[in-house]
Amino acid sequence: MTELHNPVRVERHAAAAIITLDRGGALNALTPAMLSTLDQSYRSFGRDSNLYVVVLKSADPKAFCAGGDVRALSKLARADLPAARAALRAEYGLNWLHECFSKPTLAWMDGVVMGSGAGVTAYATHRVAGPRYRFAMPETAIGFFPDVGMAHAFARLPHSIGLYLALTGHVIERADAYALGLLTHTLDEPAFLEVEAALKDAWPIDQVLDARHRDPGTPPLMAHAEVIAECFGAPTVEQIMEQLSLVRGDSEAFAAKALSSLRKASPLALKVTLRHVRDAAALDLRQTLEADYRLGCMFLAAADFHEGVRAALVDKDGAPHWTPASLADVTRQMVDDCFATLPGAELNLPLRQEMQAMRV
Repeated sequence: MTELHNPVRVERHAAAAIITLDRGGALNALTPAMLSTLDQSYRSFGRDSNLYVVVLKSADPKAFCAGGDVRALSKLARADLPAARAALRAEYGLNWLHECFSKPTLAWMDGVVMGSGAGVTAYATHRVAGPRYRFAMPETAIGFFPDVGMAHAFARLPHSIGLYLALTGHVIERADAYALGLLTHTLDEPAFLEVEAALKDAWPIDQVLDARHRDPGTPPLMAHAEVIAECFGAPTVEQIMEQLSLVRGDSEAFAAKALSSLRKASPLALKVTLRHVRDAAALDLRQTLEADYRLGCMFLAAADFHEGVRAALVDKDGAPHWTPASLADVTRQMVDDCFATLPGAELNLPLRQEMQAMRV
C-alpha cells in the first residue's frame, strides 16, 4: 500500500486492485506524477496472474476527477515546452494502455468527471456511475479542445450529440450518459460497496454489476435530440450558431444556452474541435490519440490555452481575450496548421497486437 499522503493510493485486496484518487482540495485534478503512478500500476497489474480486476475510484465525494491540472500544464508549457509536450505524450499513452488492458477494469464515478478524468475512465471495460455523476468536456472554454481520445467517442454518438458536447462543454448527468453508452451501469453507493467486496473474491464482474444495476431514468437530453441533430449537423460553427438562433418552442431555452456557450468559447478551439470530431469518425482510437497529440502540441504553444486558463483559473475574471477574437478571423489555413504533422516528433502508439505482446 502506498502512503496515505500520496494522491494515488494503490491497494491490493485478494483478487482486486483498488486504486483511489485522493488529491484533496483539487477535485483530483491529475498531475503528471499521478498519471505516471497509474501507468506503472496498470502495467504491473497486467502481468499479475493472480489479479482478476482493477477498480478505479475517488476518495472525494464531490468529484471523481475534474480533469488534468491545466493551470500547472500552462505554467510548465511557458517555462519548458518540451516537458509539457512530454506530459501530453505520457497521458495519451496511458489512455491507450487503458484501452488495451487485458483484465476487467471498473471505473466507479460518483461526482464530476471532466477532461482527463474522462481519459482514465472512458476505456474501462465497466464504466459505473453513482447518483452524483456529472460528465463534461469543457475544453473549448479554456482555449483547448476535447482530447484524451474523446473525439473518437463523440464522433460515434447519435444525433450529432457528440459535437454538441464537444463544442459547448455542457454537463450531462448519468441518465443521458447511460443512454449514450458512455456508461455501462448505474448504481447507488451501497450497491457499489457490495460490488467491490464481491470483486475482491473474484466474483464475475458482469454478473455482480448486472444484478445491482438500476435504470437511471429518462434521459433529459433526448428531448432535444432533433434540435441538436439539425443545428449541430450544420457544416460550420457559424452555421451551427445561426441554426441555434432560429430555434423556437420547447427547445428555445436549450438552444439559447448552447449559443451562449459557443459565443464565449475560443473561436480557434471551436473550429479545430468541429473538424477533429468529424475527422475522428474515420479514425480508430489509436489514430485519434495520435491526432490529439498534434493538436495538443499546437495549443500548448498558442495564446488561447494560456489565456483561457488565466481567465478561468488564475485571475478568474471570466473575460478571456481570444486570438483570433472572432470566428470570422479564424482562417482555414489556421485550422489546417493545427493538424499538421510533427516531423520527427509524432506520437506513434504501439498497435493493439504489440500492446498485447507486452502483456499489459
